[in-house]
Amino acid sequence: MTKRLFSRRDFAKLISAAGAATLSPGSSRAQAPNINRGARPHVVIIGGGAGGGTLAHLLRRGTPEIDVTLIEAQKQYTSCFFSNLYFSGFRTLESLTHDYGGLESVGTKMIYDRATAIDASKKFVSTQSGGRISYDRLVVSPGIDFKYESIPGYGEAGGLGEQAMPHAYKAGAQTKLLMDQLVAMRDGGVVVLAPPQNPYRCPPGPYERACMIANYLKDNKPKSKLIIVDPKRNFSKQQLFMQAFANYYPGIVEVHLSTEIDDQSIKRVDPKTMEIETVAGKKIKADVANIIPAQRAGTIVRSAMLNEGDWCPINAETFGSTKASDIFIVGDASIAGEMPKSAFSANSQAKAVSNFLEAELADKPRYPARYRNTCWSMLGPEASVKIGASYAAKDGKVVAVNTFVSKTDEDDRTREKSFKESRGWYAGIVAEAFNRRVQNI
Repeated sequence: MTKRLFSRRDFAKLISAAGAATLSPGSSRAQAPNINRGARPHVVIIGGGAGGGTLAHLLRRGTPEIDVTLIEAQKQYTSCFFSNLYFSGFRTLESLTHDYGGLESVGTKMIYDRATAIDASKKFVSTQSGGRISYDRLVVSPGIDFKYESIPGYGEAGGLGEQAMPHAYKAGAQTKLLMDQLVAMRDGGVVVLAPPQNPYRCPPGPYERACMIANYLKDNKPKSKLIIVDPKRNFSKQQLFMQAFANYYPGIVEVHLSTEIDDQSIKRVDPKTMEIETVAGKKIKADVANIIPAQRAGTIVRSAMLNEGDWCPINAETFGSTKASDIFIVGDASIAGEMPKSAFSANSQAKAVSNFLEAELADKPRYPARYRNTCWSMLGPEASVKIGASYAAKDGKVVAVNTFVSKTDEDDRTREKSFKESRGWYAGIVAEAFNRRVQNI
């Protein structure tokens, strides 16, 4: 059995006791500095997640003659990747929360502030506190924002919908809120999970979450039910997840996919009454609702007009923006062809951009861009599956050149091996993105 970090008896107690300071890191900011370009090349990075953090670390480690400034609104980062395991008790939020001390230790200049504007012609970034940071090259890795209007009745950021029906698709306070609601729910309650329409961050994520919530219900509230209402007709790793729902969680998980006849997109929600209605006319009254709105690139790239529609077009060889020179878009915000939006993808893209910038700014060898992605999903205790591919630039697009996916009916040993691979990957990406060693993985 996978060892839980705390007992079921103490589950609710530990959830409630999660340190508020850890989940809501201090956001007080001194006046941001004005940083002008100097004799040394200066790379400015907006966003300190899997993409931005990795790039900062690689540049400072590999090419210390390049100055690197990382602009990040929060002093701590709680990873959305692996956060589903929190719902089953296999991870704490503290174990998923990382600071930027490791990046500072290798010479990254940290500015804890929110980037508010990009002047691509004059090559500087403005921040919320009034700072102005000049750059030679700018890399933007802002992650996602939500299209709250895609769920009629849900409301805006921070509103009643987000509080009553949390999306938990930006990890931290929302993740804890959803878990608190599950802990408080009666045995025999109804949980509704509504994934978004494509494209969105981590395509298998909602279905791994369904497994982890179902695992919690099975162990703690076995009379309860989890209902998935999905606007899509199919989803990533569908056969693997459907088999897991049947084998691990019989009678708990109920899946309603859209068809040619029935559209299970959300028609409306009522956060006050916890009622959910689909376009097909299905009405559900939920005790807990995990509503995940449609997504788009983070605000900063859209305000800088680096987007086309919801996402940002890039050069497939360099991830340079096609909208402005000397600006690169890494991670979820980019239109990365066949590459999914994931932490692994962002990390891989950052490595390619690092090589390109080192070649441009420090006369180092440049290599053909190669990208990779693997996404592991936990189905149950010590049982994971995976999907992934290698990618390359072809005819101006990022395309898959090799793909793989776990098979249905794999034996326990194979599933356990995938589970252990995922733990090793998490430790590795945290080391690369934050220069930090993960404890108790």
